[in-house]
Amino acid sequence: MTPAPLTARLGDPRGPLFFPVTAFGPDGSLDLDAYRTHVRRGVEAGAAAVFACCGTGEFHALLPEEFEACVRAAVEAAGGRVPVVAGTGYGTALAVRYARLAEAAGADGLLAMPPYLVIAGQEGLLRHYREVAAATALPMIVYQRDNAVFTPRTVVELARTEGITGLKDGLGDLDLMQRIISAVRTEAPGGFLYFNGLPTAEQTQPAYRALGVTLYSSAVFCFAPEIALAFHRALATGDTASVHRLLDGFYRPFVELRAQGRGYAVSLVKAGVRLRGLDVGEVRPPLHEPAEEHVKQLAQLIERGYELLEEGA
Repeated sequence: MTPAPLTARLGDPRGPLFFPVTAFGPDGSLDLDAYRTHVRRGVEAGAAAVFACCGTGEFHALLPEEFEACVRAAVEAAGGRVPVVAGTGYGTALAVRYARLAEAAGADGLLAMPPYLVIAGQEGLLRHYREVAAATALPMIVYQRDNAVFTPRTVVELARTEGITGLKDGLGDLDLMQRIISAVRTEAPGGFLYFNGLPTAEQTQPAYRALGVTLYSSAVFCFAPEIALAFHRALATGDTASVHRLLDGFYRPFVELRAQGRGYAVSLVKAGVRLRGLDVGEVRPPLHEPAEEHVKQLAQLIERGYELLEEGA
């Protein structure tokens, strides 16, 4: 049986979107066995999709051959049960190269991260993403953040571009998102997808959900899938009491802990995976490991999160 299009497979998710960390061994090289285990456990826990080698997966630190090997390993571990979306980025030529490597490795789609370093105008950004989208047959989601911020008009043009199927928002400007959604709905209707891509997206997901944005990435799913799934379920069913209990008792303290160090949106998550029993190694530079005290606080917070699940049972 031919799988449904990516938009259909992502549009009605059974759980959060899983952004696995990339596993490294003691010498800093890829540990594909640990990576496959991490991806497989996430799929079996209830992830709706695997986003391999993206921000949490340290895309910036991977060589092209490492990237292809990781995407291939993620595809193998997912085994067709959920779609695998791979990151791509840098300048246009390299983004095209990574996109083609992802296609060769069996990915189901692409997440296009902002171009490297330069701050481009809307015309240049549109040309960049169109060229990347045209390079493969894979559907592509564009990531809005940092130096890639779009006007509603540009997103309408992206939505009209063959191969571009969605926008992931890592900016957090809800006024802009409302205007983007309205413009696309009236000028380019047809199932364009929207994602909340802010770090620890659960913290802002009630607000995004009010805009009609139900898809979101969950870094917490990497190390505490039961907590992430409980929150996802509470949001979907309108269980406000559970949403508030998890936001107040777990997610807000986690966000405050994450804010204690630069790069903690990745390194603290990776520490969480290690705390839960899977050695995925350390982050690669220029990221750094969390302070020992912060890792201890994370361990206590994870324990508190599972206590909250028991209290709500």
